[in-house]
Amino acid sequence: MSHTLGIRQAQKQKTRQALLDAALQLLEEQSLSSLGLREVTRAVGVAPTAFYRHFDSTADLGVALVDEALGSLHTVVSELLTATWDSDERIARTVELIAAHVRAHPAHVRFIARERHGGVQRVSEAIGAQLGQFAEEVAAALSHDPESAGWTREDLLMLAGLYVDHMVMTASVFLTTPPEDFARAAGLAERQLRLVSLGRRHWLDVS
Repeated sequence: MSHTLGIRQAQKQKTRQALLDAALQLLEEQSLSSLGLREVTRAVGVAPTAFYRHFDSTADLGVALVDEALGSLHTVVSELLTATWDSDERIARTVELIAAHVRAHPAHVRFIARERHGGVQRVSEAIGAQLGQFAEEVAAALSHDPESAGWTREDLLMLAGLYVDHMVMTASVFLTTPPEDFARAAGLAERQLRLVSLGRRHWLDVS
């Protein structure tokens, strides 16, 4: 009996993942607000009613895609937590890491970039909440840096938000940058991080 239940559960999970994968592929050409569940189920080869065994709505599916997409991005955030932000070598490594993530997960990056301020409120709120959590994690890591002595938690969170926003923005830029322009785009991303780092060093002088 338990073996049969295990098989059914595995099949259910397989179908759920197939729906997510199909939706992600369809969303390369459209926004979530225009995606119909019948499109998704047709791509998977299941009846429309099967959709509701896994998701309550396309918005519910979108939230699941947020979890999947930003789950893959969390690896980059974890790497950033150990960064020495003012080191040119670390800044270059951070940009390389973002580029590698875009190459590995282009559909995830495209989905987040499109839906972060998209028309499905639940999904944009889910993206905002997770990016906010990333910023909290970065702020906590920054608080242990000697250069953060004297900084308020509010200012650390502001700085962390800049780093997270830059990461998402850079990933979005890399997604649409042709190969011949990639070095220029990467160079600009590095200069932007250096500018943030320069402002960080002098923040307490003016705040």
